Amino acid sequence: MKRREFIKQGTLTTGLISLGGLPVFGQEVSSQEDAQEKPGFISKRRYGKTEVMLSVIGFGGIVVRDTEQKDADRIVAQAFERGVNYFDVAPAYGDAEIKLGPALKPYRKKVFLACKTGMRDYARAKEEFERSLERLETDHFDLYQLHAITDVQKDVEAAFADEGVMKLLLEEKKQGRIRYLGFSAHSTTAALDAMERYDFDSILLPVNFAEYLKGNFSPEVIKKAREKETAILALKILARQRAPQDDPVRKQYPKCWYQPITDVQEAKLSMSFTLSQPVTSAIPPGDVRLFTMALDLLSDLKPITEEQVETLKKLASTLEPIFKKQA
Repeated sequence: MKRREFIKQGTLTTGLISLGGLPVFGQEVSSQEDAQEKPGFISKRRYGKTEVMLSVIGFGGIVVRDTEQKDADRIVAQAFERGVNYFDVAPAYGDAEIKLGPALKPYRKKVFLACKTGMRDYARAKEEFERSLERLETDHFDLYQLHAITDVQKDVEAAFADEGVMKLLLEEKKQGRIRYLGFSAHSTTAALDAMERYDFDSILLPVNFAEYLKGNFSPEVIKKAREKETAILALKILARQRAPQDDPVRKQYPKCWYQPITDVQEAKLSMSFTLSQPVTSAIPPGDVRLFTMALDLLSDLKPITEEQVETLKKLASTLEPIFKKQA
């Protein structure tokens, strides 16, 4: 498979092959050519059942958290110029919304803006929703997500209760202030339960070699999303393992609550693994150095091979995954 066929997700996937139970892309056929083909300009994949095409690398709002506004403006402008059109943020990310709003304003009509809510009840979610719109200087969200679905009772059942947050999100979707609905997940059980209750447009979850190959997180969710044609947005593409705060690597990257991947060759393998899965887009860690590295490495990536999967299995066996399937 050619590199550009790998980077794009076409309108038709003619088959999945298996590498020891690991699904990876087979040959793809696309009816669309990239809008632009130039060095450093990243390609796009289809967002679920829609006609929306998202950049294969997304921009996590934490990248601009705690930065000067002029620096945030520059970072966002550079990302947009390279073809990044998917931006994801949340109120939980400190002042990221405040910095991202003005930085993104010149490009707002040309990008896909995703936000989240950690609230599970209607009233508090409404306050958070309105505040996020104001901070991000927009009149709508392209994607709005339930943030960090982890527990079935505390998160999923609460969200779908009579006065739960889902009531608000469905109202706002009907009014046009939300285009698509999704959720982010840190739990296999909670994710599967949520997907049974509503046909979400996308799910945002860790898709990472260590989580998948050692932690068994989360082939069931990926399979279910494929069956429902739910778009998969990937987190932790450059996460290595859990690490204490005094870990020397983690200390160099204070915006990461885990040990990130900094070695270039390991990063290429990790990215190839994630982007060989049926994901639309992947978000690097919230450090501008790691985000830039992911963009720079993208042009050299190829589909993951069986030999490389075996290499990653051996590496994963020595690591402590951030997420694991619940017993």
